[in-house]
Amino acid sequence: MAKGSDFRLCFEPDQIDELRRRYDYSVDHDATAAGRRARKRGYYTKTDFMTVYRWKSSRSSGRAAENSPAAIRRQTRIAFTTDDEAERMRALTELAGVGVPVGSTLLHFAFPRLYPILDWRALESLGQKRRSTYPIGFWIAYLEACRRLARENRVQLRTLDKALWQYSREASSW
Repeated sequence: MAKGSDFRLCFEPDQIDELRRRYDYSVDHDATAAGRRARKRGYYTKTDFMTVYRWKSSRSSGRAAENSPAAIRRQTRIAFTTDDEAERMRALTELAGVGVPVGSTLLHFAFPRLYPILDWRALESLGQKRRSTYPIGFWIAYLEACRRLARENRVQLRTLDKALWQYSREASSW
């Protein structure tokens, strides 16, 4: 399992804001609105859950659609109310089709100042290799590393998140 110190920026910290400015993902709007509604009510509805799910993983949304509205409401309410980060993610990954990357996305759009999105591009920008699965312990190390890097560089977590994604996108096209 990776430790927080295993995550290191693959670019200079003074590039964070410029990379964030070049980030352009126009469909963020619907997922942002869905997350905001979920935070306000204290849980995701099935409609908002599926909006965020499709934003992250449109190809595999069939499995997620099998979740009942009651299961989504129950599991996301648990995730929103517990103080334990592992339990928060465990509650989300009990839903059909939800792994740690999608769970991180559900948390991010509900609480954008607190949670980054676990994504292979962001991981690549932190010197990590892509995996087929991500244990909850790995996510917690990633979460702690991103929070630390955002704090050290005096940027919001979403600013760092966008910069990480954009750096990988640009680096892969070089």
